[in-house]
Amino acid sequence: MNGSESRRAAAFAVAGWMETGKFAKELLPDGPCRSFAQDLAYTAIRRKRALEFSLSRFVKKRPDPETEAILLVGAAQMLFMPEVPAYAAVAETVEAAKGCGKGKAGFVNAVLRNMIRRRDSVAAALSAAAPDVRESFPPALYKRWKARYGEDGALELMRWHNLPAETFLAYPDGRFEKLPRAQKVSDAEGYGEGKFIVQDPGTAAAIDLVGAKAGEKILDLCAAPGGKTVQMAWRGADVTACEVNPARRKRLLDNLARAGLSLKVVASPDECAGEKWDKILVDAPCGNTGVIRRRPEARWSWSEKKMGALVAIQAEILDKAASLVRPGGAIVYSTCSNEPEENSMQIASFLSRHPDFALKEERENVPHVSRTDGAYAAILQQ
Repeated sequence: MNGSESRRAAAFAVAGWMETGKFAKELLPDGPCRSFAQDLAYTAIRRKRALEFSLSRFVKKRPDPETEAILLVGAAQMLFMPEVPAYAAVAETVEAAKGCGKGKAGFVNAVLRNMIRRRDSVAAALSAAAPDVRESFPPALYKRWKARYGEDGALELMRWHNLPAETFLAYPDGRFEKLPRAQKVSDAEGYGEGKFIVQDPGTAAAIDLVGAKAGEKILDLCAAPGGKTVQMAWRGADVTACEVNPARRKRLLDNLARAGLSLKVVASPDECAGEKWDKILVDAPCGNTGVIRRRPEARWSWSEKKMGALVAIQAEILDKAASLVRPGGAIVYSTCSNEPEENSMQIASFLSRHPDFALKEERENVPHVSRTDGAYAAILQQ
């Protein structure tokens, strides 16, 4: 892909996300410029609210999704990607717009050139905007975080989530090493031999609390994509991996194969009726508020209503785990959320339903403090 093709691909991914809710990453074509196209798309999605605020000074009527996506990609380069020269941002974005319908290129050219001429006033207006507009977050999340961490803490957390995420490689000896930004995971030494898995250091809390030992019988109830499954198996545990989603289960199987592990994988815990486990890991589906920098779409899909539905699902999975653990065994519950309803409050609710369990330890990584992905983990001992 050349410059205009990268921008067209980014705009296509952004438009597809806005119209269908699909992850932008899944809509980007493979190729030598994929990483740049992904940076463009992710920046446009991450900064969408701030970009809309800035573009509203030049566009009075909301354009069609394709044109809007092109404008978001163009404005993202000018306002949030200083490494891209302004002339290149405009010229290549306008060129990308030429393949998107009659008249669109001229409109995009006029808007972006007007933005360049008034860049200082745009920057000043954005700087004076409310923190959630300036940092491009939904008001509900900012309000929650401000109440929990204070105004400065909420601002620092939003800024953390606006940073591009690093990629870390986890090794059997417990090391985490950061992959150079320009390097592909598949090009890292040992990829083909399964010598590492991709995982952020923030996940270490759950693995530490499981404390997998050789010969222990462990059930990973929500196993995909398999990073924690692999780490427990590396420590010699007899791990059974469960994943109900077929697409995610395929990804789990692929990762296990690359790691050279032959583990039992099931589509439902009902396939193991009558069995009991020493330990069960519940890496529960959650609202992803701890990994927003890694999943830029997550901030826009989050809502109190969706969180409530997830809390109900998490409770069901925990109750299932309680029926499968052996007497005297343990459940480790983890999320990549920093919302109390999904974490400490969920655990308190579980303990009220299951008085035969006790909270042994809990840990939480809050990103702007831990400088890792956000995560929560708790071990419940029977």
